[in-house]
Amino acid sequence: MAALLARDDVNCGSGGGDTGSTGLRIASIFIVLTGSTIGAFFPVLAKRTRWLAPHVPRGIFDFAKYFGSGVIIATAFIHLLDPALSELGSPCLSDAWGVYPYALAIAMGSIFLIFIVELVAFRWGTAKLASIGISADPHGHINPDGATHAAHGPEAGRNMLSDHGIYTDSDPEKGRDSSLNGKKDAEMAVLNASPSSVVDSPATQIIGVAILEFGVLLHSVLIGLTLAVTNDFITLFIVIVFHQMFEGLGVGSRLAYMELPPKYHYVPLIGAFLYGITTPIGIAVGLGVRTTYNPDSETASIVSGILDAFSAGILIYTGLVELLAHEFLFNREMITASNWKLCYALGCMIAGAGIMALLGRWA
Repeated sequence: MAALLARDDVNCGSGGGDTGSTGLRIASIFIVLTGSTIGAFFPVLAKRTRWLAPHVPRGIFDFAKYFGSGVIIATAFIHLLDPALSELGSPCLSDAWGVYPYALAIAMGSIFLIFIVELVAFRWGTAKLASIGISADPHGHINPDGATHAAHGPEAGRNMLSDHGIYTDSDPEKGRDSSLNGKKDAEMAVLNASPSSVVDSPATQIIGVAILEFGVLLHSVLIGLTLAVTNDFITLFIVIVFHQMFEGLGVGSRLAYMELPPKYHYVPLIGAFLYGITTPIGIAVGLGVRTTYNPDSETASIVSGILDAFSAGILIYTGLVELLAHEFLFNREMITASNWKLCYALGCMIAGAGIMALLGRWA
């Protein structure tokens, strides 16, 4: 009886959404398109075009990259996982949805699924490299001559220095002789080492960015659909304009830093274009069905909750593994960077996460 009374207090009907502010809702398609496109295309064009790249300081690129990483992580937790919990815990749903944390289970399954996809892609890439005579170590770094390099932390120092004849665990005599070169020579050897990486191959880079885009695009369609039918349109509209621009910076910075052969030069542009148009498409679809679509209905809550939870898992994995771990823990440049640069990068990332989390107060 209590459950039935609770459902009477909420909007679980099959009627349509709000039909007011039609002109502004139509204009929002183009306004959001502009903001999303600027956010996604700016890092790509600033990095890759001759007419813009020379005029953009390196600090701007770093800001966009690290700020965007924070935005992606906050989007996963605040803008996706929390709504998924609310949607799949809606009182409009049957009691069966309340006996288990389905949103968290779906997000967890999504994380493992994306991990398996990347693992298969990595193994495939390793096999392809081996077939052309390039070997790879367990950490993913390769050498055309067959020598392997580790990537992370102290291992990087031991293995890469041994390749330069400075130090190796397995050859104590060389280690003692080369220790005369001093700490500076060792540091220079680390900085001058330039192994390639299996995970930096075109195929695996495209797969990684495609995974990120897939999670973001699912989310973008849903928020566009919601914006078209919501009763609280003005507040949500303002928040989504900033939300899409900041998220676009995150996606665009990933696209800009892809190291692809010339024949794949169009991939970042396609990625930025897809991000720019997805939310406007969602708004347009929402406007077309807003007389019949009710975002609070049982079906809408289930579909939105599942997609939000699935997208949350994708962005959690991407944000923590692909962005944080690879940019800070496994990045030789960041490990050897000055304390000021490290603090700047962390500050940009925290600012991105903080601002995006704050926007979650209204969206």
